[in-house]
Amino acid sequence: MPLSPRTPALAALYSNPLFQSDLRVEAHDHVARELTDHALRWKSGAPDAAMFKGELDRLKVYALRYGPEVEVSARPFEQFTLVHTSLGAGAEIECDGQRLWVAEGRTAVLSPNERIRLRWSPGNQQLIVRVPHSLLVEAGGGEADRCPLLASGFLLPRALEAQWELIAHALLNLLSYGGDSPIHANWVGHLERNLALFLLLHQPAGASPLPLPLQAALNGQPTPGQEHARGTRQMDALVAYIESHLGAPVSLEDLARAAGISGRTLNGLCHRYFGISPMELLRNARLDAVRARLLLDPAASVTETALELGFGHLGRFAGYYAARFNELPSDTQKRQA
Repeated sequence: MPLSPRTPALAALYSNPLFQSDLRVEAHDHVARELTDHALRWKSGAPDAAMFKGELDRLKVYALRYGPEVEVSARPFEQFTLVHTSLGAGAEIECDGQRLWVAEGRTAVLSPNERIRLRWSPGNQQLIVRVPHSLLVEAGGGEADRCPLLASGFLLPRALEAQWELIAHALLNLLSYGGDSPIHANWVGHLERNLALFLLLHQPAGASPLPLPLQAALNGQPTPGQEHARGTRQMDALVAYIESHLGAPVSLEDLARAAGISGRTLNGLCHRYFGISPMELLRNARLDAVRARLLLDPAASVTETALELGFGHLGRFAGYYAARFNELPSDTQKRQA
């Protein structure tokens, strides 16, 4: 079941509010204590902020909302990574200079090395999982002083959204048991390590070398299942490259190089996993990014947004947009305004 603010599994999390407030200072202070110190800029609109918290053994799970549009700026996190899933509306995230468009239902993994800025659209609510670096080290069998463990910021590929939702639902269901849980502590630890391993294995290819024990475990003779996993990783690398080059000139050769395969193999894998060609996948990602920007900022220039996100021919862009979303870009802005 896709995650949303009304997902039944969130009930246990909602039963433990840290705060609910219309005071800006109170909202900032609570979030700073739980996550990290940050600068918080409120745009127009009255605050309707709330934060809910659940704890397992080493993971902490939050639901957070502010109400109106806000902009959050922070320095690198202290020995942890945050996994953000947009439950409602969306957010624009800039992590170490890389811009991510986290539309409703998408998930971003954030581990900044320098700075991070998040711009939440009005009504945005996020499910946030706080993953300590010690858990990532343990899951990967690496050394405690190895850094970085993960790419500084990336979107989980769409092909993995269902898997992440299963993991998130499992975490939320464990929270419902409370202090008298019949679930064995070893099972909770197993689930937490699996979440960490999922993040390590599905970060963009080449972004951060896997720990040596994990590399060794992956380097045996491939079975059919491992061949499928290899194809998934190649598609993960492709999607990660696309989402980090939305505004850049990109050719089919560039996409094949990013996936580490030939153009012919790439075309076959794209049709197998996505049902479309590599260049159609690129175009759809750019269209999704344009739509996310227009929903986030209805006053944005359609022309400038389209050009910034890789569309050089505005007439074709309008046709592609209408075919994908059954409306013109101006209609999107009017509906959101």
